[in-house]
Amino acid sequence: MALKVSDHGGAEAEGDAPIVAEINITPLTDVFLVLLIIFMVTSSVMSQMGVSVNLPQASNATTQAQPEGVIVTLLPAGTLRVNGDAVKAGDFVRFEKLLKSSFVKTASRLVILEGDRQAFLGSAIEVMDHARRAGAEKFAIATAPGEGN
Repeated sequence: MALKVSDHGGAEAEGDAPIVAEINITPLTDVFLVLLIIFMVTSSVMSQMGVSVNLPQASNATTQAQPEGVIVTLLPAGTLRVNGDAVKAGDFVRFEKLLKSSFVKTASRLVILEGDRQAFLGSAIEVMDHARRAGAEKFAIATAPGEGN
């Protein structure tokens, strides 16, 4: 039995009915919104990833102050990072240039030293000496909050 669509919206039993083609974009929109949410979450996680540094622990009162400055990371192999830019071990000329350019971008001449527990104290002193030559006025040591403090 063939159905026929009449002008008044009812179906009749004579002739072939025209094909009604509609695209429902609601499921497509739902998929795009889910993909957008996944992208936003993963991009925020990716932007926070950095070098894994095993910071020394300190009390909570010490670690709550977060001053603005240039972050210098001292890694165990002797390599350095100035706000994420890598510097080879012993390349203090490049280190001082990166520090000077970073001081132009910040309001203070504070150097926040992140030293891995495996890094040598002599290396930290040498880094601070070269930072002072580059124009650093103040130093801070980054620590992780201690357990039970």
